[in-house]
Amino acid sequence: MNQREHVTRAHLWLRHILGTITLVLLMLLIIRLTIQDFHINGQSMESTLHDQEFILVNKAAYMWQPPARGDIIVFRYPKNPQEDYIKRIIAIPGDTIQITPKAVTVDGVVLHERYVNKDKLHYYDPTITRRTIRSDQYFVMGDNRGNSSDSRDWGTVPRQNIIGKAIVVYWPFGVNNFGLLPNMSDVFAQIR
Repeated sequence: MNQREHVTRAHLWLRHILGTITLVLLMLLIIRLTIQDFHINGQSMESTLHDQEFILVNKAAYMWQPPARGDIIVFRYPKNPQEDYIKRIIAIPGDTIQITPKAVTVDGVVLHERYVNKDKLHYYDPTITRRTIRSDQYFVMGDNRGNSSDSRDWGTVPRQNIIGKAIVVYWPFGVNNFGLLPNMSDVFAQIR
């Protein structure tokens, strides 16, 4: 191998390494711009999400479609935008919501909320007679209704406060019957 071939090979390897590094950095940037981790602090979303769990949030979920009823979202708390909250969307812009001691109704239809723990449920104080949700506003509630500060207390969430949609729990792993090993079926469990 002459010196010229050696230099050409070195250039090819250098280009390959720099290309790989550039690609990895670009992928990390895209991931950072579209995915965010979030730490659950509190019991307001029990039994769907548990205190001290870590989840991933898709920040790009609402770039092409609006948030939907039933989505679990992370958002900047309207009373203190430095604080992030996680809740479920109950009503979207244009919906009329009513909350009574027995049920939540949206546009006259009683919600059948499979995610709410009926054993711990004491419907709602305060009651909301009828309220139509304004444009770019979302009515949110925690799944643990008796232990949640939400739209019943402080009002709706503006669209611009929504960070993204909760998509997956990544920590902690569930525990098997012996209490020792992670239950791998819970790793990256989809949030519903």
